[in-house]
Amino acid sequence: MFVLIVKLLFFSSIISTALNCYQCFIDVDDSLRMCWGHMLTQYNVRNVDSCFKTLDRIFNNEPRVIDAGKVGRGYDVMLNNILMAEIMPIVEEFDEQTNNDTVYEFRLQAAANNFIEAASRLPRASGCFPPCGFQAQGALYNCVTCQYDSCEFPLDCPVKEITVQENNRTQMWCKVPFPLPTGAEIIWRYAMEITMLMDRFDEVTVGVDPLYFISSARPEHSGTYQCEIFSQEHSLVRIYYYLTVVPLAQLGHAELQDVFEQALLPGGQFPPLSPKDPFTLWVPSPALLTTCLTAMFLLVFLMLGVLYWLSNQIGTNHSDPAQETKSTEKKKYLIHC
Repeated sequence: MFVLIVKLLFFSSIISTALNCYQCFIDVDDSLRMCWGHMLTQYNVRNVDSCFKTLDRIFNNEPRVIDAGKVGRGYDVMLNNILMAEIMPIVEEFDEQTNNDTVYEFRLQAAANNFIEAASRLPRASGCFPPCGFQAQGALYNCVTCQYDSCEFPLDCPVKEITVQENNRTQMWCKVPFPLPTGAEIIWRYAMEITMLMDRFDEVTVGVDPLYFISSARPEHSGTYQCEIFSQEHSLVRIYYYLTVVPLAQLGHAELQDVFEQALLPGGQFPPLSPKDPFTLWVPSPALLTTCLTAMFLLVFLMLGVLYWLSNQIGTNHSDPAQETKSTEKKKYLIHC
């Protein structure tokens, strides 16, 4: 027991205070066995302290080793296997054997390079996606702390505001940019006011559908909608939407008020259309305008001619019968004479 305590104190005194992948996976006793026969070539003396400084330089302070160890959740076991496969053969070979410092330098540097190459091929984490949600799959393994760094975001996402006119449809999605575990459950809740307090919401639906759809929005649909995603009874994220439904009466009043305010401008003129206004006035070409006017005048003259002809026909058909009788008697008188 006393020997073990001495070894731990000795090891902690000569190794950097910052941990690394080497300290995370290689036992202290194995490191002491490997460094036992470290010889300084210049002085031809055994120096364990120099061996640990070499380890510190090659593994602990090497950024490439730290970056190679940033793997996704669950792959720290494979990191351990890769490093053990590189270090333990050296431990067994150097145990109670003296070797020059140049040999240690060459063997340890080769082990570090092999670890970097193999660990870099392991799957990386998806990373953290702000601003909210418990993102277990986004955690990275940190060789400095020998544990996974979680994405430290709150469960509640900021409220998103949606405005829709009455009788129009609207939809809200319960989607997140980070991967979700299989079998995730979705719960939709509703509150009449804008809030993020859980006790103010009433449960609406429970299932796996990420879409909440309102086919014809009414003013009573206004309020806060909450979508909460669960996995194995653990909350992963809560998304909020605040819906405002504008009544048709209010919309018509606002449009009428806008027209009235424009009419009150100097000279009663409406402001000119801005360049960004999508409405443009179409002006026909001069040739097309001349053709249309000529055709219109011809049509007018034709109608006037028809009306004149009809009026003459009506006048002829309705002549005075008395005049016709007098004319007939006069003709008879002239014949008898």
